[in-house]
Amino acid sequence: MSPDAGPLRGTDLKRHHRGQRRAAPPARRLAFVLENVAYPVNVGSLFRIADACGAEQVVLTGTTPDPTASPTIAKVGRGKHARVRWSRAASATEAIAALRAEGFWAAAVEITAAALPYHAVDYPPAVALVLGNEDHGVTRPALAACDAHVSIPMFGKGASLNVHVAAAVVAYRVLLG
Repeated sequence: MSPDAGPLRGTDLKRHHRGQRRAAPPARRLAFVLENVAYPVNVGSLFRIADACGAEQVVLTGTTPDPTASPTIAKVGRGKHARVRWSRAASATEAIAALRAEGFWAAAVEITAAALPYHAVDYPPAVALVLGNEDHGVTRPALAACDAHVSIPMFGKGASLNVHVAAAVVAYRVLLG
């Protein structure tokens, strides 16, 4: 590695990412369902992650704030809500049913007794990650509507990761296999 190699910026960075997409396109289609995600910082971060992952869509449900009504979402998400297709559904179960009709398999990113380690799942070609409220998680009706529950093993003393961090970890596993 060259000692004077610095971070890529501008056009060089865009070329780098374009080359990566061509050389190794994602193995699967991806969508996010946000169920009652309360904090605008998390919603903005999730839009930024959705864009980075090439997610086809983000579906907002329940009390998840609208990105066009929150300057925090736009700022934290660096305006990615304008780039990623998004919609609103009345409930996560409704969103899951609609995505299933589009060929998606739904996986709740949640710690449950039935959860499989996220890295041990053989994901199908189209996956919708269902992400829940920061304090209460994914609701029981949404969990029941999902095809699987996946969780991230925790090796420290904390019980879980922040919702947007967990989404990024699982999303990249889904995409890269």
